[in-house]
Amino acid sequence: MKVVRPKSAESAETNRSGLYRDAQAGKWERIARGLYLPVGSPAADWDQIEASARRPEATICLVSALAYYDLTDAIPAELDVAIPRGARAPVSDGAIRWHRFDKATFGIERNEIAIPGSSHTIGIYTPERTIADCFRLRAITGYEIPREALKEWLRRGGKPAKLVQAAVQLPRTKTPVLAALEALS
Repeated sequence: MKVVRPKSAESAETNRSGLYRDAQAGKWERIARGLYLPVGSPAADWDQIEASARRPEATICLVSALAYYDLTDAIPAELDVAIPRGARAPVSDGAIRWHRFDKATFGIERNEIAIPGSSHTIGIYTPERTIADCFRLRAITGYEIPREALKEWLRRGGKPAKLVQAAVQLPRTKTPVLAALEALS
């Protein structure tokens, strides 16, 4: 199901004031400021829908991406979402933590996934890029999370060469990744 905004209400065969009236009547459910879904829509992750609706280039990263790939036992309190540096982080009532990544490296190892229960997609970094980012930003993620994720990724058959290839493309990443790989060997 597609998210409707008041300024795009015509796509839902209504207008702005009609959308507000229908929302008050219980036909539309407000999932975030200025974002509505029809009542009875399939269950979906509203934070992911909000992030993708507000910033089309939004990309799940860090601990949230590790949790998506089941590489960590940590349960993120907020959805970690990367946007290119220089882009404005939208105001949100949802549990979204916006991170700004360098424009030059933003698209490296980035894929699109469908958000279950909706017709929206959102970007997500590959497991290799995510682990490399967690090592690079270990002041944010903590020191144990990337190490435990690396152990689990290697246990599942991850190839160290692919991880190093991703780490080389990112600033301040190669040294901590190589040190962790060496410690685990």
